[in-house]
Amino acid sequence: MASEDVKRTSDSAVSTIVNLAEEAKLASEGVKAPTGHALLSIAKSLVAGGVAGGVSRTAVAPLERLKILLQVQNPHSIKYNGTIQGLKYIWRTEGFRGLFKGNGTNCARIVPNSAVKFFSYDEASKGILWFYRQQTGNDDAQLTPLLRLGAGACAGIIAMSATYPMDMVRGRLTVQTDLSPQQYRGIYHALTTVFREEGPRALYRGWLPSVIGVVPYVGLNFAVYESLKDWLIKSRPFGLVQDSELSVTTRLACGAAAGTVGQTVAYPLDVIRRRMQMVGWKDAALVVVGDGKSRASLEYTGMVDAFRKTVRHEGFGALYKGLVPNSVKVVPSIAIAFVTYEVVKDVLGVEMRISD
Repeated sequence: MASEDVKRTSDSAVSTIVNLAEEAKLASEGVKAPTGHALLSIAKSLVAGGVAGGVSRTAVAPLERLKILLQVQNPHSIKYNGTIQGLKYIWRTEGFRGLFKGNGTNCARIVPNSAVKFFSYDEASKGILWFYRQQTGNDDAQLTPLLRLGAGACAGIIAMSATYPMDMVRGRLTVQTDLSPQQYRGIYHALTTVFREEGPRALYRGWLPSVIGVVPYVGLNFAVYESLKDWLIKSRPFGLVQDSELSVTTRLACGAAAGTVGQTVAYPLDVIRRRMQMVGWKDAALVVVGDGKSRASLEYTGMVDAFRKTVRHEGFGALYKGLVPNSVKVVPSIAIAFVTYEVVKDVLGVEMRISD
C-alpha cells in the first residue's frame, strides 16, 4: 500500500512538472523579441503621447501658472485672489510672457511624461488583460473599470517618477517673478542649483504625496475615460455613436468627465506637493510673497506635517486653493490630451490597444 501511494504521488508530481513545462513552453513561444514593426509602433505611440501632452499643457498654461501661485502664496500677503483677478494681475505686472512663465519647462517635462504615461498604460493594459484572460479562462474577456484603474495607476507612477525632478524645478520657475531675489535662468540652471545647494534628495521633495495622488488621479482618468467610451459604444445613447466610432466632441466630453473626477479626488495632495517643493529654497518665502516684505513659514518635516500645518494655520479650505483655475484648466487639458493622442495615433497608423 505504501509503495502504491508513493507511486501515485510520484506520478502526480511528474504530471504536474510536465504540465508546468508545457505551460512555460507555450508562454515562451508567445514572448518574442520585438520586431522592427513593433519597435516602430512603440515609437509612434511615444510620439503621440508626447504631442498630446505638449499641446494640452500649452493650451492651458496661464491657468496652470495661476493655480501654482494660488497654492503656495503667503496667506498673510494675498496678491492672487481668484481666477479672473489673478490672470489680470499677472498680465498687468508681468505682461503676456508672464502668463506662460514656466511653460517651456512644463512642456520639457510633460512631453516625455505623457509619452511614457500613455505608452505605459497601453503596455500595462495588455499585460493585465493577458493575465486576466489566463486566470478566467475566457479569451474574450475585456478589462473591467477596476483593472483599468490599476493600469492607469501603474502608468502614472512610472511616468511621474521618471520626470519628477523636472516637475520640481518647474514649480519653482513658475513661482518666481521679476522681483524675486534669486532668479533661476532656466531648466538646467535650476536643476544644477538645487542639486548643488540642497542636495540630490531635494529634487524628489514632495515625491510621496505625488505617488499617492497619482494613483487616483491618473488611474481614475484612464478608468473613467475608457469605461465611458465602452459604455457609449455598447449602449449607443442619444445617437452619439455611429459605426462603432465616437466623434471628437463625444471623446472630448469623456475626457472632460475623466479629468473632473480625477483632479477633484487628488487635489489636496497636489497642494501639499507644491508646498513641499518650496521647502529648502532659502528665498522661497520672498519669492512667494514677491515683494520681500514678509516671510512665510515653509518648513515641513514631511507629508503629514505639511497637511497638519496647512490645515491648522489656514483651514481645511487651503487644501483646495487654486481648485477653480485648476478645474477650468484640467477639463480642457485632459480632454485635449486624450483626443490629440488618439488623433495622432490614427495619423501615424499606430495599432489599437488589445483592450479596444
